[in-house]
Amino acid sequence: MNFNTRTMLTFFIIGVLVLTLASCAVLGGKKFGKNPSGEELARIESSPNYKDGEFKNTVPTQTLAEDQSTLKIIIKGLFSHTDNLRPEEPLPTVRLDLKDQTVIPADKDVVIWLGHSGFFIQLNGKRILIDPVFNDHGAPFSFFNKIFPGTDIYTAADMPEIDYLLISHDHWDHLDYKTVTELLPKVKKVICPLGIGADFKYWGYPDKKIYEEDWGTSLDFGDGINITFIPARHYSGRLFSKNKTLWTGYVLESPKIRMLFSGDSGFGPHFKEIAGKFGKFDLVALDGGQYDSRWPLIHMTPEEAVKAAEILDTHNMLLAHVGRFAIAAHSWKDPFLRAVKAAKSAPFKLLTPEIGQPIWFDGRKQNFTHWWEGLK
Repeated sequence: MNFNTRTMLTFFIIGVLVLTLASCAVLGGKKFGKNPSGEELARIESSPNYKDGEFKNTVPTQTLAEDQSTLKIIIKGLFSHTDNLRPEEPLPTVRLDLKDQTVIPADKDVVIWLGHSGFFIQLNGKRILIDPVFNDHGAPFSFFNKIFPGTDIYTAADMPEIDYLLISHDHWDHLDYKTVTELLPKVKKVICPLGIGADFKYWGYPDKKIYEEDWGTSLDFGDGINITFIPARHYSGRLFSKNKTLWTGYVLESPKIRMLFSGDSGFGPHFKEIAGKFGKFDLVALDGGQYDSRWPLIHMTPEEAVKAAEILDTHNMLLAHVGRFAIAAHSWKDPFLRAVKAAKSAPFKLLTPEIGQPIWFDGRKQNFTHWWEGLK
């Protein structure tokens, strides 16, 4: 294929994609969500993190490197190849009956990685879901961003009643329309950053279930769980608008345990500020699986994630934003290999569970293998 033919084909594909997206929005595709308006928008505009018509990071942050553009990334995706971008065989997983209290006793604290940035957590007897995607893709359309084989071990129907559904931001691989609408009857409270409440209301969630807040806000409903919104270094947007909703990480605290979930975040001074506010963590789950030289500031490399974990003074670290989707141009194994190497002499333990394998916080001895070894 010569240059002119390739260029014409590229622009044709991009044009079709743009027209398709625009048509879906115009025709009212509900999965695209709804922008905040009225009192919700007024509240957003009063946020100290909202300036010049959009949310800003705590430090200046370009979404893409200076020599990059969305068009360049699309073209590279169409005409380039990355070795071992996706696994050739199903990943090993552990599937538990999460509704069975003989399997997950109500008095036990546990974290279960669901792949990518999804987590099922039981803390102080409360059940929490973070960024669940019970779908076979993390994109507007089913032929984009397909999940890795073998990672679809749970559906919304498999979930027990959920006390708190936490969403970090509105990107498709974190906020999935099919998932959250199917979960609606089971969810008691939705916790989300400013602006995303408009999506949940549009999708049928009653106002009384939704709690949307800004960075630095803590929520305590008197059940022994404290949830704090913490800064992340990222961006937002589900269609053409950008940064009209906030992105966030979370600190979860019970009388015994303190955990941090970074959401999508590049490395930055916010980790030192968080460490100064909270003190030592029992577990941190940090974005470190979709790094790329084309967007160096909005996701961490595994080495940066390890450095952030050291700053946060944690006992244990989990690598997040990995193991279920291929968004960046590197081997699917690369994040695990690099994280293990970087954490070899770290003052904390890097935990490497299979998807679905529980991490217990009751003092029992637990062993996690390098399960990716030997897989293609």
